[in-house]
Amino acid sequence: MVELEDLKKSIAECQKKIDAALKRANRTDKVTLIGATKLNPKELIEMIQSNNLLTDVGENHVQEIQEKYESGLNLNWHMIGQLQSNKVKYIIDKVVLIHSLDRESLAQEINKQAIKHNKVMDCLIEVNMGSEITKGGIAKEELDSFMEMLDKYPNIRIRGLMSVLPNMEDKEALKNMYIDFNHLYRHLQEIAKSNHKIDILSCGMTNDYELAIEYGGSTMVRLGRVLFGERNYNK
Repeated sequence: MVELEDLKKSIAECQKKIDAALKRANRTDKVTLIGATKLNPKELIEMIQSNNLLTDVGENHVQEIQEKYESGLNLNWHMIGQLQSNKVKYIIDKVVLIHSLDRESLAQEINKQAIKHNKVMDCLIEVNMGSEITKGGIAKEELDSFMEMLDKYPNIRIRGLMSVLPNMEDKEALKNMYIDFNHLYRHLQEIAKSNHKIDILSCGMTNDYELAIEYGGSTMVRLGRVLFGERNYNK
């Protein structure tokens, strides 16, 4: 696990780069840094909390949220990975935002569980901007019809879009993809009904978060490796 001083330094360096990207884009708003704590131990969450290092943490797997979550911890938990419908019930009362809504069966289950907990669940629509078979998300051409479908589920409130863009060497192509994603987000703001609140654009990870902020208009970046080091996939 990363040492406290190293983590403090990494967070400060990332925040400096976030601020510089905002300045280059002539933006005056803020970007939320989500610590993607996948495959890191519960002790890391406790260190983040006790030292007030981050306000938001995100997990890719429901099981890890269950293992690490404590209701007494003053942190905002995000579900940032693909979510199986049959596991919604385990995190519906724990997370502030589900980033990966991409199909009606999932919307139906989120709505059902939200009703049980007497809440309206904030969600992001995941868009597969790179048309990658291995990644989740709707096609960008499906956004209008997807939003129309969601009218059937009043206990879901859409807050914006999320995407995991391809890991590519061609930075110019990636920049243009982020610009396209931002246009899609602006379109969502125009078509969304008043029961939704479109104010979150979740994009940008360790390899591309500066581009995501400068060209994509990202308001949330999900950073793991750059903060916490290489993940231990053999744990």
